[in-house]
Amino acid sequence: MSRDPRTPEERAEYVYDLYRRGSELLEHGDYSAAAIPLEQARQYEPDKTSIREALGRAYFRSGRYDRARDEFAAVVERSPVNDFAHFCLGRALDKTGNRTGARRHLRLAAGLRPDRADYREYLDKIHAA
Repeated sequence: MSRDPRTPEERAEYVYDLYRRGSELLEHGDYSAAAIPLEQARQYEPDKTSIREALGRAYFRSGRYDRARDEFAAVVERSPVNDFAHFCLGRALDKTGNRTGARRHLRLAAGLRPDRADYREYLDKIHAA
């Protein structure tokens, strides 16, 4: 992306527009389509956890669990106290067959946000399986 002719301000606006477009598609349930602008935004800003989290959600909801796992792992790496990223990573790990990893991240999510009953519910479901 170093050959982009845009000014830094134009580039930031372009990336934000990509993120916003992807987020809107995600909200409307068009998960596969949402991944396209979010992937483009990630190419420009690979360290932006908001972009990676949204892309992970798009992948997860479209059944691409291995890609979702990778995106959520990148978010957790950059923001280790992001409870939602741990929760989503745990769910993606479960879907890709890594129950041990799933339990670990679901436990972390529940510990970071003990008020979230859904986190505890998924953790209990994984322990019961």
